[in-house]
Amino acid sequence: MSQDSKVLDALRTVREPRLRGSIVDLGLVKGVGGVKRGRVSVRIGSLEPTLPTRAQLTHAVTQALRDAGVADDVRVEIDELGPDEQRAVYDVMMGGTPAGARTVPFDDPGNRARVLGINSGKGGVGKSSVTVNIAIALARRGHQVAILDADVYGFSIPKMLGIEEDPISLEDIMIPPVRHGVAVISTGFFVGDEQAVIWRGPMLHKALQQFLVDVWWGDLDYLLVDMPPGTGDVALSMSQYVPRSEVYIVTTPQAAAQRVAQRTAAMAAKVNLPVRGVIENMSWFTGDDGKRYEIFGRGGGAELAERIGVPLLGQVPLVPALREGGDIGLPITVAEPDSEAAQAFVTLADAVHALGPKRIYKSALKIN
Repeated sequence: MSQDSKVLDALRTVREPRLRGSIVDLGLVKGVGGVKRGRVSVRIGSLEPTLPTRAQLTHAVTQALRDAGVADDVRVEIDELGPDEQRAVYDVMMGGTPAGARTVPFDDPGNRARVLGINSGKGGVGKSSVTVNIAIALARRGHQVAILDADVYGFSIPKMLGIEEDPISLEDIMIPPVRHGVAVISTGFFVGDEQAVIWRGPMLHKALQQFLVDVWWGDLDYLLVDMPPGTGDVALSMSQYVPRSEVYIVTTPQAAAQRVAQRTAAMAAKVNLPVRGVIENMSWFTGDDGKRYEIFGRGGGAELAERIGVPLLGQVPLVPALREGGDIGLPITVAEPDSEAAQAFVTLADAVHALGPKRIYKSALKIN
């Protein structure tokens, strides 16, 4: 095997931060200098060579070549892709499929991604915080993770993750920004914070379709969908576009909240979506005296889970840092990874992963 081939084999494991695919498979390796006395130089192309992207790619390329024993002294040069190079990358990504022929990738039996619909019966139960922190916990376990912010009227995911950059346009697709290992698409990238989203059902339906079809999701393990509260148009559209999705219900401990949340389970049953589990948020507050105070009562999550016949996957304590992290764009699983609340999200992520997909889909079983 030639030295250049060894370099390319080592680099195949490196993923471009925004495209989230192998830099070799995407054709982003623009040149390799001959390996001499433990030295090698590599030129990499990038859609958006910002400082964070440069730093991330430089570190990943250097580490991959060192781990493979190819070179110790690694020189990395990162260039912005020109128009022709961008078109070549687009062709690799799309595999020659024209825009009009693209379909929702997550409805393909051969797609391994699990789509997790994070639902609640009412607002104010911390559903978006739960979505963000479970996503980060899954990403830190080495999974490829993304969030679709389907709460079109009350979008909050970009702010919670501290994302300031916009999606990148590549030909007729959008490349979502990535933060803490989680890719995100949201109405918030296209509508200002002070603007009201005044859309009727058909417009919502079309927007969700574009988010699913015209966004480059890459090869995901998990797509978390932050659903709006209740059982309206968005829930109906998502059940149509992604009939393989799983439903997870977020509630708080009080009886009134779990009674409202039960309506989400009833709707899921009507559209043949499996409810996989209940997540109880704001379960208790631990005071300075070390005692747990159940401010919102107790037992609502367990009662709801028993009533609809699914497990209570976990309970998340009420802590100021969880709310503060969402306000400043630094989720608690990042800011305080060893805290009680962050560990509760890790436990939840592990429980979701352990459930496995509800149904087994194999491309060989697809009926044409």
